[in-house]
Amino acid sequence: MKTRRRKYSEAADLDVTPFMNLMIVLVPVLLLSLVFTHTTVIDLNFPSGENSGEIDPDAVHLEVAVHADRLVVGDGRGGAIKTLPRLEEGHDYDTLSLVMQELKKRMPEKRDITVLLEDQTNYQTLVSVMDKVRSYPALSGLDVVHAELFPVISLGTTPPAAQVSAVAEAAGGRS
Repeated sequence: MKTRRRKYSEAADLDVTPFMNLMIVLVPVLLLSLVFTHTTVIDLNFPSGENSGEIDPDAVHLEVAVHADRLVVGDGRGGAIKTLPRLEEGHDYDTLSLVMQELKKRMPEKRDITVLLEDQTNYQTLVSVMDKVRSYPALSGLDVVHAELFPVISLGTTPPAAQVSAVAEAAGGRS
């Protein structure tokens, strides 16, 4: 019987030069793109659903109610500080910012506000209102910075129209 002899060949050298070239290009590109990718997170306080004891009547709870036809800045006890009717091009965010700036001048230590939304309020309206109540552009030297207004934002829903009219009647009866 014939015996077959196998030819032993040396193992081929692995050429890693193309892989190293790829890494030399890929690592700096990924590091550079990391600098341009920033994620902004806004902390929100959602209502717990539980009544937490008595409400201090002297404390002002600022709120902005977003309706389809208007924005209402209120004191949280049923009183409207300013009502901003909707313009042809949309809500009046510039006037809302001015109202927030005036309220901040009157109450510089206050940091929280509640944004109340109707059920069908779109996302862009929510973001625009939150941007206007959180900060405003101000000049600091030659730079434009975002000055803080009310950065602690809570979200809620607007009360039904029947409940609003009942609160208004009760407030009118006491005066």
